Amino acid sequence: MARVICCGQIVMDHSFSVDEIESPPSKVTARRYEAGAGGMSAHAAIAVARLGGEVVFWGRVGDDAAGENLAEAMRAEGVNIDGLKRFKGARTPLSAVIVDKRGERSIVTYRGDGLSADTAWLPLDMLDGAGAVLCDPRWQAGTAAVFEAARARGVPSVLDAEKSEMRVLLDLVPLVDHAIFAAPGLRIFAGVKEAAAGLRRALDSGPLKLAAVTRGEDGTLWMQPGDAKPRTTPAFRVTATNTTGAGDVFHGAYALAIAEGQAVADALRFASAAGALRARDGATPDRAAVDALLSEP
Repeated sequence: MARVICCGQIVMDHSFSVDEIESPPSKVTARRYEAGAGGMSAHAAIAVARLGGEVVFWGRVGDDAAGENLAEAMRAEGVNIDGLKRFKGARTPLSAVIVDKRGERSIVTYRGDGLSADTAWLPLDMLDGAGAVLCDPRWQAGTAAVFEAARARGVPSVLDAEKSEMRVLLDLVPLVDHAIFAAPGLRIFAGVKEAAAGLRRALDSGPLKLAAVTRGEDGTLWMQPGDAKPRTTPAFRVTATNTTGAGDVFHGAYALAIAEGQAVADALRFASAAGALRARDGATPDRAAVDALLSEP
């Protein structure tokens, strides 16, 4: 199996399904509630495991009940969590995820407390033999350390360039091989509204092999060095029931495809199918489901 290392955010998600997300002041009854592992890199790691890859997760939690619950949830998904660091006296990140009947969501995230930014404990030697690494911007120092070590070893790297502080994105994007932005993240990084100009600015920032931006049902816009204009990977047409984690699953699937040696265009289509199924079903798909969608005319 191709091996992917995911490093970054892990959160205990508390998800509530409602008919409408109302403006405050309001009081709404949830139709459904569930708790489980969330966070960009954690969702991506679970996606890699379900899609048939070998996956290692590096991240930070507290030594509280939420941290233990997350460790158990990741183990149950077949994720190697030898690099899940538990900090004494720290509090684990938490999120409240509110999903309406159209599948759209609002998220309130608490990023935890007492989680040291020190990177000395990261088991970077595990990068040897890895097919790809995937990181997010939430732990800037950790992501930078992993990307620098991956580049030194020739291991392909992928950044989930979600909405973040401009200084963080400006620091991390030049260190990565494949920068895949959410639309707000690209606007923040590039300081421009036009996606093509933003992608060119990303490619100019360092030795990137790909700059892309996901746009939901409008598909993924992407460029590689030497491209005169962006290319588009169309979105798969599905009816969304819960978009939570769809972008994270996209990134995990893309990293796995790169680790498997797929060409960029094929990797983006594979990732698009995985993300679409996550949005449609509200659950991360397995390989058979993705292959079935890819084979549809």
